[in-house]
Amino acid sequence: MNFEGRAFSLIFIIFTGLSRVSNSKPSCGVSGCSPGPPVVLVPGDLGNQLEAKLDKPSVVHYMCSKKTDYYFTLWLNLELLLPLVIDCWIDNIRLVFNMTSKTTAPPEGVDIRVPGFGQTYPLEFLDPSKRSVGIYFFTLVENMVQWGYTRDKNMRGAPYDWRKAPNENKEYFEALRKLVESMYESYGGPVVMIAHSMGNLYTLYFLNHQTQEWKDKYIHSFVALGAPWGGVAKTLRVLASGDNNRIPVISSLRIRDQQRSAVSTNWLLPYNNTWPPDKVFVRTPTTNYTLKDYQKFYSDIGFLDGWVMRQDVEELISSLTPPGVDIYCLYGTGVDTPDSFVYDSFPDKDPNIIFGPGDGTVNLQSALQCQRWKNQQKQKVYLVELPGNEHIAMMSNFTTISYVKRVLFGV
Repeated sequence: MNFEGRAFSLIFIIFTGLSRVSNSKPSCGVSGCSPGPPVVLVPGDLGNQLEAKLDKPSVVHYMCSKKTDYYFTLWLNLELLLPLVIDCWIDNIRLVFNMTSKTTAPPEGVDIRVPGFGQTYPLEFLDPSKRSVGIYFFTLVENMVQWGYTRDKNMRGAPYDWRKAPNENKEYFEALRKLVESMYESYGGPVVMIAHSMGNLYTLYFLNHQTQEWKDKYIHSFVALGAPWGGVAKTLRVLASGDNNRIPVISSLRIRDQQRSAVSTNWLLPYNNTWPPDKVFVRTPTTNYTLKDYQKFYSDIGFLDGWVMRQDVEELISSLTPPGVDIYCLYGTGVDTPDSFVYDSFPDKDPNIIFGPGDGTVNLQSALQCQRWKNQQKQKVYLVELPGNEHIAMMSNFTTISYVKRVLFGV
């Protein structure tokens, strides 16, 4: 389809979809009125700040701090990603997996915390210095302020430790439930949850663990931006040879061990709820790896802990149980997206990448899994294609923000 055809399709989708959205009236409660439904924002993988405080028995490099008297920004602090210093960062942000308890923990002497739960700043700018490279939810939040919303009042952020899968973030979900309930009480109406990327999987897990009665009362709707419902093919490359996320000063191989240690990385592997079992994701001179070959894949890359992690988290949302609320699935298309990888030297060299459709990160077939819920729940399910919208860029794209506004105000 040419550009004009895709643009027409987008306009058609937006206006025909929104014609079915009921008008939202200002909601008022004990804390005052909100111009539309109160909103909770849930970020994706790498999508909010993390802080650390150190009291370590040893360090990996003489340049590394062994002890600090304060919490400092661990993610995102660009100064910690420079050559040599990055070794300190890797050692601090990595997780240590316990094979007996099947849980993770920071290295000895590293205390990690998630700053600003209930506030928007930890996910507006990943870098507290507010450099442009760290902009994330800022553009959306700023637009919502112009619509009458107030930061940390009727618009709240729900950051979490994105290195972990939901099974290790129980306290987060308890806090999220209380946050939603308090916003309902404060503003007299149900809450819209807006999530991006892996944050949608977290939100789905959260909603799947609430009663329908609770959701009917407290949740207005769920806006899912760039959701990887069935995982992403890119994850296999991250586990095999690392991925520097296009940050040129970082070596992919250098950060590979840290990326592997994050349980959420292993959680995001492609699922058989989306891809056929004979789909080849990785080709090497000796072996082709499909969904059925994950155990061998982990063995061949020398990361046996990863197979245990994957088994432990694979069923958390693999059934794709419907959320049980009105949901708007916005997904980018028209951007070359990693679909499979060809290695001449496996796994310690960068692969050749075979691209397919998607938003540059989330494969189209994964994003489209949202449509299965149309026949599985009575609540409405809308799919909205965003042609040319890249996975991160969609967060500040006019089409995305315009659609969010129409969901909130029904206009």
